Amino acid sequence: MATYFSFLKAKPLYTTVGILAVLAVGYAVFFRTGGPAEELLVVHPGDFLQQVSVSGKVVSAQEVDLGFSQGGRVAGVYVKVGQKVSVGTTLASIENGDLRAGVLQKQAALETQQAKLASLKAGTRPEEVAVSESEVASAAAALVNAIQDAYRAADASVRNTTDQFLNNPRTNPQLTFPVSDSQLKAKVETERSSAEVLLTSWQSAVLGLTADSDLAVASQSGQKNLSQIAALLSDANVALNHGISSPSIPQATLDGYISAVATARANINTAISALSSGVTTLDTAKKNLALAKAGATAEDIASQEAQVNVAKADLANAQALLAKTIITAPFSGTVTLVDAKVGSIASSNATQISLIAADSLQIESYVPEINVAVITVEDGATATLDAYGESTPFEAKVVSVDPAETVRDGVSTYKTILQFLSQDARIRSGMTANVVITTDKREGVLSVPQGIIVERDGKKYVQTKTSDAMVEREVTTGEVSSSGNIEILSGLSDGDVVVLSGK
Repeated sequence: MATYFSFLKAKPLYTTVGILAVLAVGYAVFFRTGGPAEELLVVHPGDFLQQVSVSGKVVSAQEVDLGFSQGGRVAGVYVKVGQKVSVGTTLASIENGDLRAGVLQKQAALETQQAKLASLKAGTRPEEVAVSESEVASAAAALVNAIQDAYRAADASVRNTTDQFLNNPRTNPQLTFPVSDSQLKAKVETERSSAEVLLTSWQSAVLGLTADSDLAVASQSGQKNLSQIAALLSDANVALNHGISSPSIPQATLDGYISAVATARANINTAISALSSGVTTLDTAKKNLALAKAGATAEDIASQEAQVNVAKADLANAQALLAKTIITAPFSGTVTLVDAKVGSIASSNATQISLIAADSLQIESYVPEINVAVITVEDGATATLDAYGESTPFEAKVVSVDPAETVRDGVSTYKTILQFLSQDARIRSGMTANVVITTDKREGVLSVPQGIIVERDGKKYVQTKTSDAMVEREVTTGEVSSSGNIEILSGLSDGDVVVLSGK
């Protein structure tokens, strides 16, 4: 049984007995035995609906009154009422020829200062630049060699040194001598396996390396790889010192391995130092080249840059003065008022043109305090406009409810804004709207007319009829719907027959 209810502006929260009677007619069965008997209702689950009805006014979400920041004679009005404009459109202006000339002068002064700055930066003679470029090329070539030497040192340290005391070093490395620390042994073997992957990848990168390559990335990668190889050699040295000699690998052999690892570690450290030095040399050469190309000193350039900034500030100030004589649209919208007239004297800050935002109409309503508690943001609503009648509904939703009250005619109300779900060209600012806000909608709810509930000793009862007799049942109730029906939480089931009225 669908139920409907409205919190009307001047009506009580619950519907009248007349509505209950209409509901009853749809379900009641009349038994006549010589006269009116009981009026009955078969209870079935149905829709449960709560709604609030309010009135409001269509307003723009954004509107503004515009005027000139300074007074003067109106030179031009470029819009008319009802015209749609985009953001930044010039709407009107006052006489400002002297200010426009000032802007042009400041623009020329800025361009002059910018040209001086460019001349300073262009500076140094081509011959000096060529020398610096040669130094950069030489440093880049040296760094390429340092990276390649680093790879060769790493390859020799691993494949010529550590592989002396490893079985299957490239596939499944295993130390050829026992170590008192099993975890250290496993660590060395794992590091050797990782080193194989590193060397293979590094070799591919080094083979294609030239002075035109990204040497910064290659250097960083080389330093990282050397650090990993250094860690392997360090752990291998510790493992050798904890190695256990045997007839097959006597202590003299272990000592020889230790000596070879020490030499490899020294080579890696040398490669790290050479690589770092190469990076520094190239970086210095590039800085010298940049300085040569700059020509002027950093102080000269900074001073001229300051002059450019001063010229920019002067131009901005002139543009700001000019802007005070022009009215522009701060957002896209529709012109609703044009008071400015060409030739008239406009006072500063007086409204000359009004604008409302395009496609941002909404409904502004004031909800009485008895209803505001059930309304929440995102509640759906249906609005009708007096201009088009009840046959033309517009869908909307609640977007805001003011937390503070607004007293209207001595009654506390709360400003509520509803937004149309879609913009419609028929909707205009100022139209009167009648809105029905749905605050709760559920399906499959058992409900009965509120008037048949009897309260006694703090409990609630309803009269039911069975095939044998009248039975009074205790029920638990919930919310009241918009049609005046009350929700039955317990005590009744689908198909039960309740007595609406009778002797």
